Amino acid sequence: MARAPKVPPAELPPEERYKKAKEICFDLLAARPRTQEELRQALHRKGFDEETSEALLGKLDRAGLVNDAEFAELWVKSRHANQGLSRTALVAELRRKGVDGEVAAQAAGEVDRESEEQMARELVRKRLGSLGNVDEQTALRRLLGFLARKGYPQGLAYTVIREELRAYGAESTLLDDAVID
Repeated sequence: MARAPKVPPAELPPEERYKKAKEICFDLLAARPRTQEELRQALHRKGFDEETSEALLGKLDRAGLVNDAEFAELWVKSRHANQGLSRTALVAELRRKGVDGEVAAQAAGEVDRESEEQMARELVRKRLGSLGNVDEQTALRRLLGFLARKGYPQGLAYTVIREELRAYGAESTLLDDAVID
């Protein structure tokens, strides 16, 4: 059976264009929460005009179906717990998703220093088991790089790695003489 040719959104009557844009947004929101910017970009990629997109996004916002602050809170909880990301990395991810910088910082602020340090410790402990056959310098480099990619500040990374290496059984580490900022 032949499919009907796909009609570009710009050629649809306004009511049909709005309805089609709404279907796209609902499909995306059914998969996972989205930011307004993510929905705006998806509609733009599909060829919808700015007027249709903004009208729909405004209505979704007023209905409470799209809320960047709520999205940011959920994102922070999930990504910190499941990916071990630091506050810095979380803010950067939220900014890439179109969340306002203040909203992103406020959401990431829910991760306190203690929680961030505890997560860094857990990450290092998990990694230590796989570093059994490498020299200390290589282990340090890998652990520091690993925590840096997760967004952890250098001072925190040095402290956590030094303490976890001692707990793991190292008598001293190359970090013992390191200056921590």
